[in-house]
Amino acid sequence: MREAHTMRYPIAAATALSLLMAAPVLAGGADEIRPADEYRMELNYISMQEAELLVGKKDVYFFDVNTLELWAQGFIPGAVHFFTENWKELLPKDKNAQMIFYCANRLCNASEIAAYSVMQMGYTNVRQMPDGIFGWRMSGRPTEKP
Repeated sequence: MREAHTMRYPIAAATALSLLMAAPVLAGGADEIRPADEYRMELNYISMQEAELLVGKKDVYFFDVNTLELWAQGFIPGAVHFFTENWKELLPKDKNAQMIFYCANRLCNASEIAAYSVMQMGYTNVRQMPDGIFGWRMSGRPTEKP
């Protein structure tokens, strides 16, 4: 009697395992797997060294996509606070203008989302600085405060 009782668990475990292994095949319905549309565009990254050379240049726009609290602690000189509801009003009229987006650091993706959003609107010269304001500050580069 004891042997029959212990045999049920391996059979139940094997059945559950086979169902779990089949689950990915069933997931997703009838459509084929494909990337989200916004990620079909390739994001153009910029290093802090490259970005520093563009600070203060005519027709180069820096957009800080951080919270207002982080913005108040300091931002790249000339940068515009972009984490607002009216962000579309902040964009340059020229869709070929050079635009650089950044947020806090490499763990923050708000600037990537903002960059993809403006790219979808037809802006062609969009870049994203992964190191963000924390990398900028830690490297000793200058900042401004509102």
